[in-house]
Order: sequence, then C-alpha cells, then structure tokens
Amino acid sequence: MHPAFSILFFTTLAGAAQGLIVALAVALLCGVPMGREFFLQALALGEVLLVAGLVASFFHLGHKMRAWRAVLMWRTSWMSREVIVMPAFIGLVAVWWLALALHVQGFVMQVLPVVVIVGALVLWYCTAMIYACLRFIREWAHPLTVWNFVLIGLSSGAVLACALAASYDEQALLSLAGPCALGLTLLAGAVRWLSLRRNATLVPVSTLQSATGISAKRLVQKSMGMSAGAFNTREFFHGASLAVVKNTKWFFIVGLFVAPALLALWAITHNIPSLWPVIALMQASALIPERWFFFAQAQHPQNLYYQTVS
Repeated sequence: MHPAFSILFFTTLAGAAQGLIVALAVALLCGVPMGREFFLQALALGEVLLVAGLVASFFHLGHKMRAWRAVLMWRTSWMSREVIVMPAFIGLVAVWWLALALHVQGFVMQVLPVVVIVGALVLWYCTAMIYACLRFIREWAHPLTVWNFVLIGLSSGAVLACALAASYDEQALLSLAGPCALGLTLLAGAVRWLSLRRNATLVPVSTLQSATGISAKRLVQKSMGMSAGAFNTREFFHGASLAVVKNTKWFFIVGLFVAPALLALWAITHNIPSLWPVIALMQASALIPERWFFFAQAQHPQNLYYQTVS
C-alpha cells in the first residue's frame, strides 16, 4: 500500500497524544503528586497533538468540504466511527483541562480520568479496526493490528510523559512512569515483532494465474496491464525498493523499541532523568517509519496484476 503522509502523521501524533493523556490519568488515579501547572501544560500538549493529528488527516481528502459526510456510515464503517470518536475525545480532554483550570472538585473530577482512559482505548480500537477489518489484506486482518496501535501509542505516550516529568523535575511521576514506559516499550516491541514474523510467513492466496485468468504453469508478467500509471499503480503499491523496505524495518525496530528500551533501563538504574527527552526524540523519529512500513508491508491482491512497467 502507498500511504498518504497525512495519515502517517495523524495516526502517530494522535497515538502519542492518547498515550500521554492516559499516562497522566493513570498517575492521577494512583495518587501521584504532581504540580498543577505541570499537569495543565502536559494535558494541553496532549490536546495540541490531538488537534494537530486531526488537522493532518484532512490533507488526504479530495473534497475537504465534504468531510462531514464521513460520519454518515457509522453503523457499518470503522472510519465513520473514528471520525465521531476523535472530536468527542478531543472535546472530553478539553473539558477535563477546563475543569482542572477552574479548580472543579468532587465526583466529576474523580470520574473524568476514567472516562478519558476509556475514550482513548475506544479511539485506538476504532482507528486500528479500519485496517484490521479488511480481510483481503491479510497483513492487517489480525488482532495484532489492534494491539500494535494500542501498545505503540501507550509506549510513546509514556516516554513522552517521562520526558516532560524530567524537564519539570517531577520526580514522583518519573518514578512511576519510568518503569511503565520501559515495560510498555518492551511489550510493544515484542508484539510488533510477532506481527512482523507472522506477516513474513504469509503465503498469498491469489496467484498471478488466478489474477490474470491464465492457467499456464510458468507465467511472467512484463507490464502492469496498461500503458501508463494509474490510480491502481499509485495507491496500492508504495514504489520503494526491497532494500528501502528492509532498511526501514530495521530502523524502526532499533529506533522505536531496542535503543529506547536500553536507554530507559540505563536512565532508571543510574537515575539519569536527562536521558528521557533523548529517548522521546528517538522514538518520535522512528514512529513515522514504523507506520509507513505498516502500510508498505500490506500486499493488496490487485498488485498481482497491476505490478510492474515493462
């Protein structure tokens, strides 16, 4: 598949923002003492990242003025459900921030963090199911797709929370979020590796013979089925070489999981808070390649026919 960069930015920005907001909500529910100004600014950053992701998602639309029509198929479309849940979650976070800024107390402030966590999980599920429900793309049609979206979002958000805590000298939050960020990074890496191993062993159900209707045992394709490129050749194949795809895979494995986990372990065991911003920047640089590879690894069945230019 050939993903639009707006989708890459949307899913990574929103995922990290959800992870950050969940980390703040969990810390609050666990009674971790945090400075009020720090909490408001960290929550505001999560809101800004969510809005930036939502804005980025508009750039791949052909008719942006018709974007509102995406909600009409909410009964059957996971994309429509995501379009509904995303603004609702942004509004919920805004209400939480406003309630904190206005010093609202009582039952509402006890319930809001729980509702925010549930909202983040629902949004992750809706986003992941857009791809996991496509049964004809076997690389996506698996529960690991949902787990990957959730765990990578939690990992990047927890690391971002640690980076902010280290910058603001919030030691109580760092002592809780640091081990959690390490554990989530290791878990996210393990699940992502499982999905990579699974997808590497998939055997195509369709063949060049079944795609073209030619039953010859030895069939070699010399053209893409037309004299020039078209929508099929642009949107369903990334166009990158095998070397680029392979290098991208190892880059995000190291940059998103291996190196951050090692640095996080070093930061925790040697009490070096200044490493957390470095870890956050390292993960941020690997999030886009990871999401690009997620799309690039998906083999659309139509590529068996619209494949190469002779």
